[in-house]
Amino acid sequence: MEFSEHFIAMEKYIEALQESICRGLEEEDTIKFREDRWIREEGGGGKSRIIQNGKVFEKGGVNISSVHGEMPETVAAVMQTEPGPFAACGISLVIHPLSPRVPTIHMNLRYFETVGGNAWFGGGIDLTPFFPCPEDFRHFHLTLKKACDAVDDSYYSRFKQECDEYFTLKHRREMRGIGGIFFDYLKNDVPHYFRLVKSVGDSFLPSYLPIVRRRKTEPYSEQDRLFQLIRRGRYVEFNLIYDRGTLFGLKTGGRVESILMSLPPEVRFLYDWHPEAGSPQAEMAEYYQPHDWIG
Repeated sequence: MEFSEHFIAMEKYIEALQESICRGLEEEDTIKFREDRWIREEGGGGKSRIIQNGKVFEKGGVNISSVHGEMPETVAAVMQTEPGPFAACGISLVIHPLSPRVPTIHMNLRYFETVGGNAWFGGGIDLTPFFPCPEDFRHFHLTLKKACDAVDDSYYSRFKQECDEYFTLKHRREMRGIGGIFFDYLKNDVPHYFRLVKSVGDSFLPSYLPIVRRRKTEPYSEQDRLFQLIRRGRYVEFNLIYDRGTLFGLKTGGRVESILMSLPPEVRFLYDWHPEAGSPQAEMAEYYQPHDWIG
């Protein structure tokens, strides 16, 4: 299938964004990302950059891919499009810091197009903290609002609500973190939505690095670490049950190591565990519900 100029532009953008994000994160740690290039037998490939066992980042990945081929009918039905030739490119990242004082963060930006001319953008960015630092959460959301407002000042509230709903573990009736923004199937005005995607992508480092710098050297307790590992379990549950990107990648023959790099290196699943009343963990648990961080 012949790729459109928009597809080629998105490929170039995510490649540059991967480079700038990796450089920015490496400056906060003592280790570097390793790089793996891979080829997908059905068409296309990608470049995975992984960081592990750092003093700041316990595990993380910043991956880009550009794939094409035949979309199965089952996947097409879920994605509300027709089966047949498709092309998709995007960037997907998850960073799991070692310290429970530093939040986990996720971002995904993607572009799809089909041979029939159907094309759309999707993605978002969300934060999963383990210690109550409301000033950090406000900074994160204000940075995302600024990114959205640069394109349309109605987008932040709309995409925040979509994020709160999407990143909810329905079986537990709680969010996996404190949200962010999420959007999908943005179509009919590719240049406009490409501006949005670039604005969101460019906001990643400003939204996250100030938090990393403030918190990475703070002391933490065994209870803080236990809570982090338990909440990481919620992260695993979401990614394996609900996450659209994970399911799409696995069902279309994606590279398993790159898809599952989003899973944390250590996690705890304890039966019927609850935080102690009045503890920082109990306070943090209250924030795993929709909250107005701007107002």
